[in-house]
Amino acid sequence: MLRIVIAGAAGRMGRNLVRAVIEGGPDICLSAATVEAGDPVLGTDVGLPAAGREAGVLATDSLARCEAEFDVLIDFTSPQALAGHAAHCRERGAALVVGTTGLGPGHHQLLAAAAENIAVLHAPNMSVGVNLSLSLLKQAAAALGDDFDVEIVEAHHRHKKDAPSGTALAMGRAVAESLGRDLEACAVYGREGIGDERSRETIGFATIRGGDIVGEHTVIFAGPGERLEISHKASSRMTFAQGALRAARWLAPQPPALYTMRDVLK
Repeated sequence: MLRIVIAGAAGRMGRNLVRAVIEGGPDICLSAATVEAGDPVLGTDVGLPAAGREAGVLATDSLARCEAEFDVLIDFTSPQALAGHAAHCRERGAALVVGTTGLGPGHHQLLAAAAENIAVLHAPNMSVGVNLSLSLLKQAAAALGDDFDVEIVEAHHRHKKDAPSGTALAMGRAVAESLGRDLEACAVYGREGIGDERSRETIGFATIRGGDIVGEHTVIFAGPGERLEISHKASSRMTFAQGALRAARWLAPQPPALYTMRDVLK
């Protein structure tokens, strides 16, 4: 049986992850779950707010206090928590699935270092549809070439802190790679006032934050006389939770290395 720990079990994604594990079948079980210190859920059964029934696991505020054995830790919390979670997995010899966005170069180095000892999977988006979109974007960019301007529009709920989203950046990187561009050099993240006309090399990003939007991404290829748009719209966070669970099942038996959802979906 696959034993899973959920970090941030009281958050929006965390509750969906807990529910996905509880309802995931007889081959998996929830081994432990963490929440922030002072959270009202602390010390209570995490299954009640997530799925309306007991899971037999009480929320703790620290993995260090967790004595339960586990095979995979799923982390959708924050960049600041990543170092502690990676270190704990290395100590336990457990795999690590990371869906946290907003990671910087130091965090990616940390994941690469952890992957020398354990299996690590990082993906800015666990949705099957989004990962299929990345492949379609590469094909579209390669076919359309430099004759089409590229703009990326993404929308999320008002509580999301990082912008652009990790998924939008992944889409931008997919397009840039196909076009032979460096995204860091050609990305434009905001426009205001009067400036120069748009450079052909530019990949533009527009960010929307409001309400309870789960996640919407559209890549626009705007050319002379026509426009191609590739969009993905998520209506439920359970989509991401199910993708993370699929990743955890796949990752657990893998040897130490750094993986992505493309490895899971082949």
